[in-house]
Amino acid sequence: MHPMLNTAVKAARRAGSIIGRASLDLGQIKVGLKQQNDFVTEVDRAAEAAIIDTLREVYPSHAILAEESGTTAGEAEYQWIIDPLDGTTNFIHGFPQYAVSIALAHKGVLTHAVVFDPNRNELFTASKGAGAYLNDKRIRVSRNAKLDEALIGTGFPYRMFEHVDTYLAIFKEMTRRSAGVRRPGAASLDLAWVAAGRLDGFWEFGLSPWDMAAGALLILEAGGLVSDLAGEGNYLATGNIVAGTPKVFSQLLQAIQPHRTAALMA
Repeated sequence: MHPMLNTAVKAARRAGSIIGRASLDLGQIKVGLKQQNDFVTEVDRAAEAAIIDTLREVYPSHAILAEESGTTAGEAEYQWIIDPLDGTTNFIHGFPQYAVSIALAHKGVLTHAVVFDPNRNELFTASKGAGAYLNDKRIRVSRNAKLDEALIGTGFPYRMFEHVDTYLAIFKEMTRRSAGVRRPGAASLDLAWVAAGRLDGFWEFGLSPWDMAAGALLILEAGGLVSDLAGEGNYLATGNIVAGTPKVFSQLLQAIQPHRTAALMA
């Protein structure tokens, strides 16, 4: 395992331990509201601090982009992209679908990724050009080639309400044309599941880089495809993502195109 990836794994496991302990007594957790339907807890902050401390011990000059603390200046060549607890709403309700997500970008290119599911003790890892793994076992996207046989993941727009009608039109299309649509509630884990072949495709609007970065690299290294709604590689900037097996991806992207609005042209 690459030393940078090994450090990210150590950081993810430290955060996972904090989350796991806190999940045993959810009634004691203080919950705050960043904006409508966007929650934060002391556990998010403690997990993020543990991740950053672990990374800083080894790479003190690297830049950091983290969900709770924002952007920390550092060496521009390297940037860690961190979501300490993706699926906070699930977590505070005791719904066991959330994860720690850590990615590293080198000169803007994703190079290492970790998604850790503390509930199942599942560790998804990837390094650019070296494949994707689940608990040290190589994973690949599914062999499914047909949208009508595909299980598709998504995320409901809970902050960008101006796109609800567009989303519902695409949701209707996917419900009609796929084998099923699922919304578990943690995008990083949804993307990791595409990489592992549990989902055949995924789409969502209005995500942040820390929701997508690690999961996107996992999919690419597992043989899948990832893009924005225009089929380009700007998903980290636009917040809009489409992913899947090579053939399901193309059909999913094609199905979305008629429903894109002027506000969602990327």
